Amino acid sequence: MKLYSLSVLHKGDTRVRLLKAAYDVSSFSYFQRSSIQEFMTFTSQLIVERTERGSRASLKEQEYLCHVYVRNDSLAGVVIADNEYPSRVCFTLLDKVLDEFSKVVDRIDWPSGSPDTITYTALDGYLSKYQNPQDADPMSKVQAELDETKIILHNTMESLLQRGEKLDDLVSKSELLGTQSKAFYKTARKQNSCCEIM
Repeated sequence: MKLYSLSVLHKGDTRVRLLKAAYDVSSFSYFQRSSIQEFMTFTSQLIVERTERGSRASLKEQEYLCHVYVRNDSLAGVVIADNEYPSRVCFTLLDKVLDEFSKVVDRIDWPSGSPDTITYTALDGYLSKYQNPQDADPMSKVQAELDETKIILHNTMESLLQRGEKLDDLVSKSELLGTQSKAFYKTARKQNSCCEIM
């Protein structure tokens, strides 16, 4: 699971502007990184341009998922992640980033802003913090613990069933043994009855 890009954009009437972005392209070849970063920026702007205000969407492109959230106030966020990264965590991240961004950066600066003029520095921190969704999102951590507990419970149930089968074998053997023990007891009693001391 990996996050590659986290972007904040403004959806104007005629143009989408990139306000701030953070990228993690360390898994790509050094010579490809700048091209990939430019492509992610272009893709983010295109997705925001084609998404209605007040909506969320997830788009799949090869082995990547692009999650977009365009708020009613025209502030938008895009996360580019791999297929395995949970969508719910991406949208939680977008909610958090856009809320914080709107409190830190004045709304007047959005239509004319650029990555050089906007002073918001938290994106890199969020991008690195959310690389592991279980550490960053408490709900994912709980879900992972539930999945682990489910596996343990399933294994425990299987071992109980196997143990139950073994117990059934023991019970049937003990019933057989019980019958043989009773017969032995009766035989022993008959044998010992001839040797009573008077």
